[in-house]
Amino acid sequence: MNDDPHYLSERYELGETLGFGGMSEVQFARDLLLHRDVAIKILRPDLARDPMFYMRFHREAKNAAKLNHPTIVQVFDTGEAETDEGPLPFIVMEYVEGETLRDILRASGHIAQKQAMTWMADVAAAMDFSHRNNIVHRDMKPANVMIDRTGAVKVMDFGIARALDDTSATMTQTSAVMGTAQYLSPEQARGIKVDPRSDIYSMGCVLFELVTGEPPFTGDSPIAVAHQHVHEDPRRPSSIRPEITPELDSVIMQAMSKNPANRYQTAADFRADLIKVLAGGKPSAPMLLTDEEQTALIDAPRIAVRNESLHSRRRTRSTREDETEVPAGSGVFRSRRVRIAVAIAAILVMLIGLFSWSPWSSSAPLIAVPKVAGLAADAAQANLEQAGFSVKQTKEPSSDIAEGLATRTAPGDDVPTAKGSEVTLYISSGPQRQSVPDLRGKTPDEAKKQLGVLGFTEVKTEDTESTMNLKGKVVRTNPRTGQSAPVNARVIVYVGTGPKEVSLPDLRGQTSDEAATTLKGLDLEMATVQVDSELPSGEVVSTSPEPGTNVEVGSIVQVQISRGNMFVMPNLRGKTLAEAQTALERAGWEANTLTQRERGVGLASKDDGKVVGQTPSAGTKLRKSSSIEVVIGRASLIPG
Repeated sequence: MNDDPHYLSERYELGETLGFGGMSEVQFARDLLLHRDVAIKILRPDLARDPMFYMRFHREAKNAAKLNHPTIVQVFDTGEAETDEGPLPFIVMEYVEGETLRDILRASGHIAQKQAMTWMADVAAAMDFSHRNNIVHRDMKPANVMIDRTGAVKVMDFGIARALDDTSATMTQTSAVMGTAQYLSPEQARGIKVDPRSDIYSMGCVLFELVTGEPPFTGDSPIAVAHQHVHEDPRRPSSIRPEITPELDSVIMQAMSKNPANRYQTAADFRADLIKVLAGGKPSAPMLLTDEEQTALIDAPRIAVRNESLHSRRRTRSTREDETEVPAGSGVFRSRRVRIAVAIAAILVMLIGLFSWSPWSSSAPLIAVPKVAGLAADAAQANLEQAGFSVKQTKEPSSDIAEGLATRTAPGDDVPTAKGSEVTLYISSGPQRQSVPDLRGKTPDEAKKQLGVLGFTEVKTEDTESTMNLKGKVVRTNPRTGQSAPVNARVIVYVGTGPKEVSLPDLRGQTSDEAATTLKGLDLEMATVQVDSELPSGEVVSTSPEPGTNVEVGSIVQVQISRGNMFVMPNLRGKTLAEAQTALERAGWEANTLTQRERGVGLASKDDGKVVGQTPSAGTKLRKSSSIEVVIGRASLIPG
């Protein structure tokens, strides 16, 4: 890396920080070779030494570089900058000026159906291209979709994407924090291998939130949300916003089917249905029954099948005239009796099956599950296995029990359990973790409140320099935005104090180069203006603002530089014509037109042959090439 911290690999001039992630930061930069603006993602130095994060970052670069598509942020270059701490990988990407869907949702609450479907159709096109190149994104969410100034979609951040032929492409313990709980597919939540249909589920979640303004599932923790993705059906979008059409309801609900086999099988199919609905047509997804249709179906009368034997027919004919009108409502009671009978029969079938299975009739002896809370994972498992159980380990957050120690078992302590059966052993993963939210631009009180809602208990504020717009507001946090942190860890909120100011020195008398060096040392920029002046050419005449003024670091100072084309008219009175010409040349006048005329003076006057008048007058500033007129006194009998 270049010694100057504002440059990367001597090619990219780094600018402001655009954002932070759990493993990297993205900075605006200028490509000095190709003269274009770019965005550079740089792996955090402390993570660059971790082989897992190092390989994950390289995987992102490799995956993203394979995907050249109009709706995917393009990768231009990758490399490693050499630092004192070792190689620092970076990815040079297309700079997209716009907002993420997350930002748009925060500003507007929800998005009109047609606009949401239009954007998601483009997202689906990006995902279809990615899937056809054997890449599963695995982290589709509003924060990873940019809408540029023209309204075009750009999908980004393939940081946890995996190749389809990667056998490790599951949500393992080491990658359990990958992805965002509100958009996880059931496969990801269960930690099993994922395929492109996982991204389709996540796109359904994103579309759900776009049109309703709410995620499909919410909970007190990521684990609670992930549980809902696996076990609970989402609400219909139209139950939240009635203006949502049944067609869009059907598209979203099919995309979010629990079983991947029941979803759209490709992103192209998902996109095709969105386009059909946008055009006013019907989707290929099965239409859902409305509440009224469901009620009508349940309450529909059942038709009794009559015995159509000859004997019954004759009896019907003979008694038809004697039949009386059936009282209103008797059909309802008969229908209700039928339903009750069917329900009782179903329960009996279940009971018979249950008794035939008889899980409690196992001949295995019952053993009390031993207490293992507080033991190391290996010791706890050994105790349970020694007692005769098979053990399945899983992790859960805990604020009370240190990471790596057992928290509980299921079944619980002392519960009689069949020997040889499976006992789940829960191991503490440490305090519950939350992603630090984006607090930039909020007041310190707003930031503390938002962090408190997420469970963070130790929040500190510190001052830092900032732009004037962020004075008194949050500039950044530590841990950074999006980074996962324990809820009992300290979070530092940096509050802007405004830009740093310096006092502008007096630059008058310095050359242009000297003034530029002085200003650069103060982190100020110089803009020069050439002006007419009697000072030597290239010398500072004045500055704006004036010397002694306090100015913000990074400000532009206007410096007036002399052209050296002026001189100050000397006083020529009392000098001979030759003496006057010499005085003019010494003052800087370039010999040009010197006009003289005479004026009569007394015969004994000392002004005889001397300058008695001049134009311009003494002290006037004029160009060196200007014409000058002098009046020479001549002895005369008639003065004046």
